[in-house]
Amino acid sequence: MQQKSNSRLSTCHAAAILTACAAFLVFQYLVVGLTPAHILIVALFAALYLAHPFTRKLAIAMLPFIAFAVSYDWMRLWPNYKVNPIDIQPLYEAERNLFGIAANGEVITPNEFFMEHHHPVADALAGFFYLCWVPLPVAFGLWLFFRGERRMYAHFSLVFLLVNWIGFCGYYIHPAAPPWYAINFGFEPDFSTPGNVAGLGRFDELIGIPVFNSIYVGNSNIFAALPSLHAAYMLITTIYAVMSRQRWSVIIVFAIITMGIWWTAVYSCHHYIIDVLLGIATALVGIALFEQVLMRIPPFRRFVERFTSVIS
Repeated sequence: MQQKSNSRLSTCHAAAILTACAAFLVFQYLVVGLTPAHILIVALFAALYLAHPFTRKLAIAMLPFIAFAVSYDWMRLWPNYKVNPIDIQPLYEAERNLFGIAANGEVITPNEFFMEHHHPVADALAGFFYLCWVPLPVAFGLWLFFRGERRMYAHFSLVFLLVNWIGFCGYYIHPAAPPWYAINFGFEPDFSTPGNVAGLGRFDELIGIPVFNSIYVGNSNIFAALPSLHAAYMLITTIYAVMSRQRWSVIIVFAIITMGIWWTAVYSCHHYIIDVLLGIATALVGIALFEQVLMRIPPFRRFVERFTSVIS
């Protein structure tokens, strides 16, 4: 009975959680901008936290993914193009020099090649692969959580957050335009340019639903293409699938989707091959930094152990 009593939240604890959630929404509304998605996420977190001891663990476990979403959203407060010059033409020229394709007497980038050479089957596959970008890593994390592999979940979710933060730093260190911008608008930066669905629009046309248009039309910063975090997420997922000894059939599917996302990033004109390679490097650096460096620092290791124990 004592254990059951201790699992219940006190009134003060519940009030503190609700106050923190309300304060976040107020800050979001006044400073960043509030959307229905923000309200839904906060309401879901609060409901999970307050409903039951098990769902409370789930709510806490999801904090790294929530922190990723909040971090990305809050970059609007200080856009990266106000920090450093935007790389448009040098990146385009580097891509053409390194990976250029000879066509009609000139050398073009792979993105430009795919603009002229595409197929409905490839468009369908590209849309499927890109839709796995975030949902599949989150689903894999939930799989680890519900399977009781809480230590592996802690490592995976925290690495996911760390890799994002490394990538976000890259956005500020070297702001860069995506291929579709250089192809459609040239080499001069125009900060009023809205987000662009680029080659993924062909998937929307194929299924008759503006899936990717709804995602990209509200993109508040189009000059954040380097490194490609699209290329990083499923690679992290695949590596931790191996580390957690998932079935080989699962690992193979994850690997195929990972490489499919790499191909789609270029096929759809959202990233250069250079962006993809640096995204892969960001994932590998993030994993190595977490597992081989940070986990050897006693305070950080204790933090991870504490996080694991709280969600276990």
